[in-house]
Amino acid sequence: MQQVEQYQSKPVAVPGRLGQGTAVEQSRAVAEVQAAIVVAQQCPRNIQAAMAEMRTSCTQLFLAEKAFYRFPRAGQTVSGPSVHLARELARCWGNLQYGLVEMRRDDDYAQSEMQAFAWDVEKNSRNSSTFIVPHLRDTKQGPKKLTDTRDIYELNTNNGARRVREAIFAILPPWFVEEAKQICMQTLQSGGGEKPLAQQIADALARFSGELGVSEQRITGKYGPIVNWTTHEVAQLRIIYRSLKNGEVTVEQEFPTAAVSGADFAPAPAKAPAPAAKKAEPAAEVPAAGAAPVTIWDRIDAARVEKGWSQEQTEVEFANWSGGEEIGTVADAQLESFIAFMAGAA
Repeated sequence: MQQVEQYQSKPVAVPGRLGQGTAVEQSRAVAEVQAAIVVAQQCPRNIQAAMAEMRTSCTQLFLAEKAFYRFPRAGQTVSGPSVHLARELARCWGNLQYGLVEMRRDDDYAQSEMQAFAWDVEKNSRNSSTFIVPHLRDTKQGPKKLTDTRDIYELNTNNGARRVREAIFAILPPWFVEEAKQICMQTLQSGGGEKPLAQQIADALARFSGELGVSEQRITGKYGPIVNWTTHEVAQLRIIYRSLKNGEVTVEQEFPTAAVSGADFAPAPAKAPAPAAKKAEPAAEVPAAGAAPVTIWDRIDAARVEKGWSQEQTEVEFANWSGGEEIGTVADAQLESFIAFMAGAA
């Protein structure tokens, strides 16, 4: 009994002062919730109109390009509908509120207590999740504690966006979400219906090369020859491009260099005619007296032709062999070692 009295005698910590702005906000929040319920009951959603608006939105290329995400996990790539699509579907569905609230920030323990929610005010169906966000950022040197207010805000927002997305999708009808995903994918495949497939492919390759520095060879190493591409490959490239721009994945994760050297250039020896290799053999011979001396680049070129490698493949093979160095920036001694490697390579 004494323990109970001792526990009850401790008052619960409350703010020492309640500001006028806080009091007004509390009253406004209560009134807003009540008004939302009344309006939702008086103006129920029109499901047919919601579906029509959803279909119109999902045929817009601007939304379709942001409708999916990709990120690596445990050696695999995870993908799905993004928070951008979730918010647009919530708008189309109507009478649905969602948001992210920082319930408490504890600087002593370096963490924030957050809540993400979605609420169908017409059906009174609500989904929420409360979670803790440590004020830490993972780096190559280990976790780094965050103290800057802006860094903490961005960390909380990024972590909360995923919870908000899942809360919205938990409230929306599954068939509504699935149809939206299918229409967005069709929009990606058709490029908005404005350009033929060949032009879409050319534009995609130009964007990857010009903005991200990804060569055509690395892309074809993943998806095969361009002549075999369909609208599916174009849609996947659009999703990958957006994920790369958002920093969700890296170029090396999506287009590994090793995969390019093997898949992209494997057919080269079969295509090279036998006479071509013999024709290049004199370049490797010691020149007669009075002729220009054979340089190390002549020897590399002769070994390249003998292997049936293209100039570009030779550069890729050298980068793989040397650990990422460029063939034109190293000393002759390293080039001599590479020539010996070429002679012994299978």
